[in-house]
Amino acid sequence: MKEKYKFLLILAVFLTIYFIPFGNIKIQAALLEAFLMLQEYAREHVLLCLVPAFFIAGAIANFVSQQSVIKYFGAKANKILSYSVASVSGAILAVCSCTVLPLFAGIYKRGAGIGPATAFLYSGPAINVLAIILTARVLGVQLGFARAIGAIVFSIIIGLSMHFIFIKEEKEKNDNEDFIVAEEGKEERPLWETALYLAVMVGILVFVNWGKDESIKIWQRIYEIKWFISGFLIVVLALMLSRWFNRRELKEWTASSWGFAKQILPLLFAGVLVAGFLLGRPGHQALIPEKWVASLVGGNSLRANLFASISGALMYFATLTEVPILQGLIGSGMGKGPALALLLSGPALSLPNMLVIRGIIGTKKTLVYILLVVFMATLSGMVFGNFI
Repeated sequence: MKEKYKFLLILAVFLTIYFIPFGNIKIQAALLEAFLMLQEYAREHVLLCLVPAFFIAGAIANFVSQQSVIKYFGAKANKILSYSVASVSGAILAVCSCTVLPLFAGIYKRGAGIGPATAFLYSGPAINVLAIILTARVLGVQLGFARAIGAIVFSIIIGLSMHFIFIKEEKEKNDNEDFIVAEEGKEERPLWETALYLAVMVGILVFVNWGKDESIKIWQRIYEIKWFISGFLIVVLALMLSRWFNRRELKEWTASSWGFAKQILPLLFAGVLVAGFLLGRPGHQALIPEKWVASLVGGNSLRANLFASISGALMYFATLTEVPILQGLIGSGMGKGPALALLLSGPALSLPNMLVIRGIIGTKKTLVYILLVVFMATLSGMVFGNFI
């Protein structure tokens, strides 16, 4: 870190500590809520969500060739194929806005174009099958259907927009891709082994986080046996690691995984603390009262939809928690348009994941991505609200 940034960081911390009225009861409650939210995040997401995601990202960085990533997600890749795969990935992964970050970092650093990479970044948490079903059942079929269609279309439009906005950099990638494809030789391991190894790890990530839903019999049955499935996959993974990988490869894999963890976890934790301090956990009071939010999202005005989009982008939603939160807000007078706007911006963005995205793709691309998500969510909310 440059010296001037170190100084500014120290100055900011000093001024924050100096001026915050810690004796104020509301401030004390908000601080407690921030650490309770961080504790909840650590208990529910780090071990079962982020740790498997870090190992998957490390595997992508070490064992998936740049040539393969470029072939399917690079600047010259078939657009229909790359954006189709990226836009529906969330239906398979069902991860939250933070868990998708190591996976996004992995494919982007291996040569994926900014368009397919950001389409994947958005779709990962947005197109969650159970969340969409829960939305339809609790908030209405129309809102559930609009969420499903909007999320898929969103990911493609946002990805294509990022591609064309940064077309100059994407063209420069073409020359690098030609060099990589020409220079990279034959893969050390058969493609089927790498694919199966990654599939098993993705399976572990999916099943250990499989949610409970008694209204869907098949879904509930899988939930009841998820630990047996997860245990079986872990045994299969252990056999793969012992038979297919040597000690050097395992050390490189764990080193890469740890590298992603060091890059992402500090920013995530800082973001969760700030989000908890300002907005709190669902149903708990923090610095900004929930009634303020509810009072600003009634009707279907531009202001209401824009506020809902920005609020959703800043708040952190654990998987599926956005539905009961919206149920309460709609009961307090929230319009259906702003509800959809929040559903389309909230699961895909949060203050913690914005900080991490900036560290991966830079400030300029991050700001453009955030603005695209907020704009599209606001527009969709207004259109949906006028029809409903």
